[in-house]
Amino acid sequence: MALFSAGLNSTEFKSAGEQKMEYSNKKKVDFKRNLSEYYKIAKPYKKYFAITAFFVTIVSFVHVLERYLFKELIDNGTLFVNGTLGQDAFIQIIILLAVVFVTTGIIRIISDWMRFHTINNLEKKMIIDLKNKFFNHIVGLSHSFHTSHRTGSLIARFTRGSRAQESITDFFAFETLPLAIEFIIVIIAFVYLDPLSAIILTLMVIAFIIYSIYILRKQQSKLVLFNQTEDIEKAYLSDSFMNIETIKFFGKHEHVKTKFFDVSTNTMDRLVAVWGYSRWMVSGHGTIFVVALLALLISPILGLLNGTVTIGTVAFIYTIYVGMAGPLSRFTWHLRSFYNAMADFQSLNLYDLVKNEVEDAPDAKEIKVKQGRINFKDIHFSYHKRKIIKGMDLDIQPNEKVALVGHSGSGKTTIVKLLYRLYDLNKGSIHVDGKDIAYVKQESLRNEMSIVPQEGILFNDSIENNIKFSKPNATKKEVVKALKAAQFYKFVQSLPDKEQTMVGERGIKLSGGEKQRLSVARALLANKKILVLDEATSALDSKTEMEIQKALWKLMKGRTTIIIAHRLSTIMHSDKIVVMDKGKIVQIGKHATLIKKRGVYKELWALQKGGYLQE
Repeated sequence: MALFSAGLNSTEFKSAGEQKMEYSNKKKVDFKRNLSEYYKIAKPYKKYFAITAFFVTIVSFVHVLERYLFKELIDNGTLFVNGTLGQDAFIQIIILLAVVFVTTGIIRIISDWMRFHTINNLEKKMIIDLKNKFFNHIVGLSHSFHTSHRTGSLIARFTRGSRAQESITDFFAFETLPLAIEFIIVIIAFVYLDPLSAIILTLMVIAFIIYSIYILRKQQSKLVLFNQTEDIEKAYLSDSFMNIETIKFFGKHEHVKTKFFDVSTNTMDRLVAVWGYSRWMVSGHGTIFVVALLALLISPILGLLNGTVTIGTVAFIYTIYVGMAGPLSRFTWHLRSFYNAMADFQSLNLYDLVKNEVEDAPDAKEIKVKQGRINFKDIHFSYHKRKIIKGMDLDIQPNEKVALVGHSGSGKTTIVKLLYRLYDLNKGSIHVDGKDIAYVKQESLRNEMSIVPQEGILFNDSIENNIKFSKPNATKKEVVKALKAAQFYKFVQSLPDKEQTMVGERGIKLSGGEKQRLSVARALLANKKILVLDEATSALDSKTEMEIQKALWKLMKGRTTIIIAHRLSTIMHSDKIVVMDKGKIVQIGKHATLIKKRGVYKELWALQKGGYLQE
């Protein structure tokens, strides 16, 4: 049964967290929250920031000092030319300036090396923490989250968010901190040499930053829209590549090409709208720079004419101004990257707003299934406004083989999902070995059961590793035994790389039957007390099915088994057949008894063809 059925509005399936994410996406970037989240990740590494600040201060001081040495050279050279400074004294000054210049140069090189070394280690640790934080969070989110979010979009946000954190750190470490420290040093020097120039430089820097922030704030909404359309494009790419066989089977190459052209064009239109603000940024910065330069031409020259300022001081002020203009322009451009990074960082941080709909109780305990008794007590379950299970009671005894039968949409697969606690009940309880599963740890519960799903979805890994996923510490002998029991060993041995053969993304290199047999081998290897077979042999031919059935029935001995199947060969010999209709149990009994009674089971039997229950 498909839990998500046609006919329902798609918005009904969105969780509160997902709707909150979409609502937040329509707003501008929340700098306060993003910086708060960034600080949480950066907080454990304060010492790295402190070391970085120390070396940045040294480098910034050296930059200013080198220009000051040039000022001293000009002033003393002027005195030498005028005859007020002797040759020997001038040579001594030149030698001293050269020694200081070389020494500070060596210090700057070492400090720069240490700065980059520290920042590289800092960013490595922070990116690892960020990736682990959100991977662990997203993987642990409820089943409903993963069924309502497109994988391509999720990966796009994850990738952009990781890059964004690096950009934010670079902005602070390479632009903001060096510029701020150098500006403070320069202002102190300017106040000492020419206070008016200090005021002009301060006003220029303030104007640069205010204008840049104004333009970037105007750009924000366009940037958020671009991120949303880029997510859609990447999700479409993911869907197309993952469903390439469907595209080829239906001959829809031109259809998907046309649709991708529309999607990618829309993305680029949004990006061009973001780029459009660059024109205003460049022209505004140029205007501010020229006006400030004109102002700076007046003050030092007037001081020079009045005899209060030396030629070296004038040269120092102009070289400092020109030297500051480059980093300042670079800062404002990186400020734009910082805004972009904040938007990207937010797109990942929004997942923090999504809370797990199925959470462990505060006092949840581990469960170890020894008997395999399962009790469904008056369970009710609705997904949003649709009632799926309507008051079901069912007791499954240890080692009992119970088949769930019914038309599509009757609630069979939902029962399995509720047993695995992929969703929480609206009412009632489910007990395993007498323990309410609402009060045991989800991971331990799921680890105590084994399942062969309807569709064998595999990892892009080797056959051996896919089988061992259910038991990572399994030996080679155990893997081979599981392969043989699943009637899959001979086929695997015929492959060039045998168990090390890569199956491709989602197992695309294997046929449906081969994927299903691999899934059966994985379940056999898990060797759990409770076994779930959800259409376990639906993709197999009759001969292979008969062979695997022998292995499955052997596996079922001494285990509690829930079977969902349409093939009569799978359910006829069950200890108990549970017939469901519209979320309720309408019949219970053995095949021989049910087939003689009027009801849903007899109707399904009458519709059978070739061993299938037709729906």
